[in-house]
Amino acid sequence: METTQRTDQERSAARRRRELLEAADRVVLRDGPGASMNAIAAEAGITKPILYRHFGDKGGLYRALAVRHTDALLDALRAALDAPAERRERVERTLDTYLAAIEARPQVYRFLMHPPEGGKDPEQGFDVGRHSAPLLRRLGEELAQVIAERVDLGPEGQELARVWGHGIVGMMHAAGDWWLGERPCSRAQLVRSLADLLWGRLAEAGDRVGGPGF
Repeated sequence: METTQRTDQERSAARRRRELLEAADRVVLRDGPGASMNAIAAEAGITKPILYRHFGDKGGLYRALAVRHTDALLDALRAALDAPAERRERVERTLDTYLAAIEARPQVYRFLMHPPEGGKDPEQGFDVGRHSAPLLRRLGEELAQVIAERVDLGPEGQELARVWGHGIVGMMHAAGDWWLGERPCSRAQLVRSLADLLWGRLAEAGDRVGGPGF
């Protein structure tokens, strides 16, 4: 009986947390980096102390939103990498998946990656830059693992895959950030240009025997 009650409580808490994150998403879509705990609490129909009880502070809420969106992006990137197509096409699909994600929800992207005016959030001195760096590192590590599993890079393949993983994520982030702000070309043009940049040694590397080609 006690186990059943605990399970019900855990499910209820998880459901409530998901509802609060959905409310936070709505505010972030509207306000971008300026989204405040007060606005999120109001959207959720609760007081700010209750919001703090669930997430601790704005850093805790930020991390929860970051995991939510990063998980979704990683799932989409893996699907693009595993799609049945030639390697060049899969590389382009992967780049396009990332760019399409930030284009579709630019306010969410800016909330996760850009501090509000002045560099810090006035709420508890929240520093977006300190929290956003781990997101890019996680993306880099995940992509490195995918590369290592799908491309034969020789004896030092694991190390090289990590270099490439973080390098590609850095390229996507920097180019995507610039493109989202200035829109100097179409998304398709940017994808082709970035794929051309990558199309050197990666195109020549052999696939692992018995495994799917990257």
